[in-house]
Amino acid sequence: MESYSSGSKLIRNLVILSDFVLLNMLLLAFLQFFPEIVPHTIKDTPRFDFFFANLALAVAEFFFHTIIHERRVSFDQIAVRGLQLVLTHAGIFFVLSRMYGENGGYFRFILIYTPILFLLLLLIRIIQLYILSKYRQMGGNTRRVLFVGSDPANMMLFEEFMADPSTGYQVIGYYSNEKIEGASEQLSLLGSLEELDELCSNDEPPRKIDELFCCLSHDESERISHIMQFCDKNVIRFYYVPRMQGNFRLNLIPERFGTMTLFTNYAEPLTKIGNRFVKRTFDIVFSLCVCLFLVPLIPIIALIIKIQSPGPIFFVQKRTGLNGKEFNCYKFRSMHVNKDADLQQATLDDPRKFPFGNFMRKTNLDEFPQFFNVLKGDMSIVGPRPHMLKHTEIYSGLIDKYMVRHFSKPGITGWAQVSGFRGETKELWQMEERIKRDIWYIENWSFWLDLRIIGRTFLSIIKPDKNAY
Repeated sequence: MESYSSGSKLIRNLVILSDFVLLNMLLLAFLQFFPEIVPHTIKDTPRFDFFFANLALAVAEFFFHTIIHERRVSFDQIAVRGLQLVLTHAGIFFVLSRMYGENGGYFRFILIYTPILFLLLLLIRIIQLYILSKYRQMGGNTRRVLFVGSDPANMMLFEEFMADPSTGYQVIGYYSNEKIEGASEQLSLLGSLEELDELCSNDEPPRKIDELFCCLSHDESERISHIMQFCDKNVIRFYYVPRMQGNFRLNLIPERFGTMTLFTNYAEPLTKIGNRFVKRTFDIVFSLCVCLFLVPLIPIIALIIKIQSPGPIFFVQKRTGLNGKEFNCYKFRSMHVNKDADLQQATLDDPRKFPFGNFMRKTNLDEFPQFFNVLKGDMSIVGPRPHMLKHTEIYSGLIDKYMVRHFSKPGITGWAQVSGFRGETKELWQMEERIKRDIWYIENWSFWLDLRIIGRTFLSIIKPDKNAY
């Protein structure tokens, strides 16, 4: 858990205060502009219900106060926290008001009031995030960071800090006996590990440090211990950064084994039966809706395909799925029938594409039959995109963790596709980046992440991706 400065606590308290302001303004708006929705008891004795509403929010804030001030937090997490806050508040408010009020109408009022409060809270959170981001970019509420070690993992962490200035991290530099290969000029080498040892021997650091990220070999255990003691003495938050293994970070997740804490390299959320149930239920409901919409369009699409290119309507291809098993993947045929379909990726000006097929590929329309794959259970709506068997054969020998992506069902869309790594992979590094994102998705799955990916995929239909060909 992050150690918060007084500045972060002030931000949290100001946001909580704004929640109370929003609550009372919303109740006043209901009384002023929508009195027909408000129960008679609230209109007759509003001071009691205002008291109950504020008391309910105070209890809800105690359990689900804002996390907007935390630095390593996504908007998905903020939205979930906001939903928990609003539902808890609404439940307590309903119970207290219903116990006091003699007239009905409370249930209908709460059903209207709760979603409005949640939507307004999300809007306020977006504004607050923007203000906080600007404030931190201007140098306020910052955390000064020091790196130790030359492992590329430190460079990756530095790039994450720099990619999101709203986190408010100010990197001082790093200590190492060697330069980090490919390090940005912004990441300064401050000195050797021996010089760091001298620094740790002093009573106080020469400059203020809030957090220290150490990425050294376990062979340096004595030095790591010395650094930790230095951090404890100077109230500096210490983090050990797992070293890189090849081109991948060694993600270690703690697990209890009796009285000991062990570490595993993968802890997929979808190994939990509850998560799998949620994901599969959503897949079925969503796919049924899409398939019902798609059925009337199939004859029209089939006619256009037949006019522009003789051959079958659907393109069926063997692809690699869950646990490395093969399955038949369905698509609307977007290319002329050709012998290289199972061997060669589509290119920008691929002569095999016919005009309507090119349109379908740009708008993702050719992928819609894969919703039938989802209903069959071969695929999920969101997951690593399934690759043709030839690619699995080639890349599994070139990329160390390539087959890890098959721990999850393949998806119609995925995190790699909506984060800039869709389409043709001309060079090996492009496939490596795609695999990194596929593995990240497997390790960080959440229902909210799936919704976020689906939302970004719909946006790509409206505004086609430049890599969609």
